[in-house]
Amino acid sequence: MAYAIGLFTADGCLSSDKRHLEFNSRDKEQVENFRDCLFLTNKIAKKSRAREKIKKYYHIQFGSTEFYKFLESIGLKARKSKRLEQLDIPTRFFPDFLRGFFDGDGSFSIFIHPESNSPQLRIRFTSASHHFLKWLSQIIKKRLDTNGFIFKGKRGEDLTYCKCDSLKLLNFMYYKGSRYHLSRKLRKVAPYILRT
Repeated sequence: MAYAIGLFTADGCLSSDKRHLEFNSRDKEQVENFRDCLFLTNKIAKKSRAREKIKKYYHIQFGSTEFYKFLESIGLKARKSKRLEQLDIPTRFFPDFLRGFFDGDGSFSIFIHPESNSPQLRIRFTSASHHFLKWLSQIIKKRLDTNGFIFKGKRGEDLTYCKCDSLKLLNFMYYKGSRYHLSRKLRKVAPYILRT
């Protein structure tokens, strides 16, 4: 469930009717993972966004006042993008939550440093809420002794980690025994994960 909540924090929507929940992604596997984590049987459909005719987003919607209230109780809100602040995620489940959020609104990149000619890693978490990214950086620092930097990005703000801290984060999120993940991201980061 913690992984599903991470995904929902990135790409989910709480309806204003206090009952329905919606999850969307361009990646079908992402929606399948979300559905499987919550043991849903609802059909995955395709939809378009406003002013778009092509249905290129996978979509699942379901109703549950109980789960809706639970998500509100941990800090999620309707129209959450800029209103998101800190969430009540138990410490033991935080790696799974973070992996879900990374699969939804995170990115991993590698580039060659022009002077040292050595590979440099970057992990970014993106959000429209500065308060949420600030909270996220504080929790990660407390757990892993990292230093993340928040910058203005293309879709909001980016919480960015450099090489050594990126390695810590990857091995924290993809710990041995962790289950759900987005396959294309795992393939990209797999060479940097030490599963001993």
